[in-house]
Amino acid sequence: MRDAYQEQMAVLNELLGRMCESVGNEMERATRALLEADLVLSEQVISDHDQLAEQSADAEEKAFELLALQAPVAGDLRAIVSTFQLVSEIDRMGALALHVAKVARRRHPSRVLPEEVTGYFEEMGRLAVDLARGAQQVLMSQNYQDALALMEDDDAMDDLHRHLFTVLMDRDWPYGVAAAVDVTLLGRYYERFADHAVSIASRVVFQATGKTPEQLAEVG
Repeated sequence: MRDAYQEQMAVLNELLGRMCESVGNEMERATRALLEADLVLSEQVISDHDQLAEQSADAEEKAFELLALQAPVAGDLRAIVSTFQLVSEIDRMGALALHVAKVARRRHPSRVLPEEVTGYFEEMGRLAVDLARGAQQVLMSQNYQDALALMEDDDAMDDLHRHLFTVLMDRDWPYGVAAAVDVTLLGRYYERFADHAVSIASRVVFQATGKTPEQLAEVG
């Protein structure tokens, strides 16, 4: 029975990893749509988003099966229950990529971003995709040390977000209120995307060790 549990849990973690890959790809395409005013890419992200909902339902069904058939206890139960939280985190990442694509579509054929902030979003998009792929790797490996390292990678996104606000708060901002609102919302979407990737890493740490990252730091 233990072998069956391990095999089913590995399948489930692989599915969660593929979901992270999917949302990373969504954000990559959404960012290109944003930067290039590409309507086709925007529509592709929007139309493909339903596939994530199907993957989420599949992951939750597999988790319920493990609960029902394997009668897990202690650490095994902790890992399965965390699955539902992980699905929620990944779903939110997908929703944020969808928001970016919808902003790009709404402003088409115009470009959403003033030239002054384009570089910020190029880098924020790159970081977001890297974080999603890092989350994919730690979900599949269940290596808590890699998960702890991934949590630190969020600092660069936070720095970019703070610098972006410095630009927006400049009294000489020449692009108007609508552009400021778009940039503010988009910056928040990327920041929250990164936060959810970090939450995934934190949950992997808890799955693997039974301790939160903060508790591990105290022990260390």
